[in-house]
Amino acid sequence: MEKFQLGPEILQKENPKLIYARLSGFGQSGRFSRVAGHDINYLALSGVLSKIGRSGENPYAPLNLLADFGGGGLICALGILMALFERTRSGKGQIIDASMVEGTAYLSSFLWKTQSKGLWERPRGENMVDGGAPFYTTYRTADGGFMAVGAVEPQFYELLIKGLGLKSDELPNQMSMTDWPEMRRKFADVFAKKTKAEWCQIFDGTDACVTPVLTFEEVTQHGHNKERGSFIIDGEQDVSPRPAPLLSNTPAVPSSKRDPFVGEHTEEILKEFGFSQEEINQLNSDKIIKCDKWKSNL
Repeated sequence: MEKFQLGPEILQKENPKLIYARLSGFGQSGRFSRVAGHDINYLALSGVLSKIGRSGENPYAPLNLLADFGGGGLICALGILMALFERTRSGKGQIIDASMVEGTAYLSSFLWKTQSKGLWERPRGENMVDGGAPFYTTYRTADGGFMAVGAVEPQFYELLIKGLGLKSDELPNQMSMTDWPEMRRKFADVFAKKTKAEWCQIFDGTDACVTPVLTFEEVTQHGHNKERGSFIIDGEQDVSPRPAPLLSNTPAVPSSKRDPFVGEHTEEILKEFGFSQEEINQLNSDKIIKCDKWKSNL
């Protein structure tokens, strides 16, 4: 933006109320502030990547969701909302320095605040909620599907054991960590004997905290998602999540139209702001903007 002489210091002289958000991987200062990176790099520098993965295996990034979208986009949007609220008091805008590294670390505050609580005292992949516990992991079913288990509390764990057809008095204590590997193998053997649909019949409507791992193709057909309208289908028959969260007075109105192409409305928007066709053509030829009108294939 500075190359276009549109940096925040310049623009805020023209409009002191301006809120200027800068979203980057490593932030606007520090030795990495000008180097390239991707979600996995920001996740690594935040410390969070070291906590994700199976025991004895390399750490692995959970897609590019945590740093790019959680610690990045979502935290940046929150910063904008905070600045908007503060402006109602001061009448002034602010510059927001949103670092994906710091956003991801902050998003993981639970990990940092529970370091002394015993939740993470064992190596990666051997703790309660990182795949180590037999009651907080996934299991393969007879048809190649998967079930997710999160029966942490004793009353939920008891329902899990009942649904699996096992007897509590014949099993080790739920929190006996030395028995967890053997318990995972036992649970895996049981889950492998029935299909995903059969396990759903057993656990649906219970508090055992057992749910099917749905594929993208399955989510729209699941009863709960259908009842809430959690996913929408556009005119091209593409599926996407409904906007969330759901507001009581001003809920988002999902659109059934296809997503616009990059640059499809550039010319239209610039004309609304008073740019002439000649100016738009010049900006396009200088590759400052992209105009890509959608054309129907007949």
